[in-house]
Order: sequence, then structure tokens, then C-alpha cells
Amino acid sequence: MNTLTRAQLTEAIYATVGLSRHESADLLELVLDRIALALEVGKSVKISGFGTFSVRQKGRRIGRNPKTGVEVPILPRRVLVFRPSQMLREAVNEPVSRS
Repeated sequence: MNTLTRAQLTEAIYATVGLSRHESADLLELVLDRIALALEVGKSVKISGFGTFSVRQKGRRIGRNPKTGVEVPILPRRVLVFRPSQMLREAVNEPVSRS
């Protein structure tokens, strides 16, 4: 499995937009910081053609330790949710041509 890194994203911005590598890295960090900040305060972030990031509140519930079977309370928490756009779903599910 290949992982897309910040360095690769920075390089793609550099090659596509024509900013310097340093400016490309700063731009990427700014975008990621803005997304993170919006999610921290409970806002959703929608990227057209890609998907929507949102934060969901999960309530308290009882879980079970799978090894011992002992019930354990799971505290309420906020979780990050990503819902892909229809365009992204279609792109991911397209058959890959083997050329």
C-alpha cells in the first residue's frame, strides 16, 4: 500500500502551481491547519468533488473487553467522520486499466 505524504503533496503543488518549494509547503500547512481548526470548533469541511469531513458526538456506552469479557464503560467522545463525494466513490470504484 502506498501512502501519500506531505512532502509528495508539497512537490505536487510546486510542480503544478509554480510556487517555490518553501511556499508550496507553507500553502499546504495553511490549508491543513484551516481544516483542522474548523473541525476543532465543530464545523464541517466540504471539499467539492472530494468529500465532507465532520465531527460527530458519540454518547456513553458499555463495551466489552474481548479477551476477558468484562464490561467496560466507554466515555462520550467526539470522532472525525469522512463522507466521500459521489465523484470520489466512482473514481475509486472504476476498474483500473492494465496497460
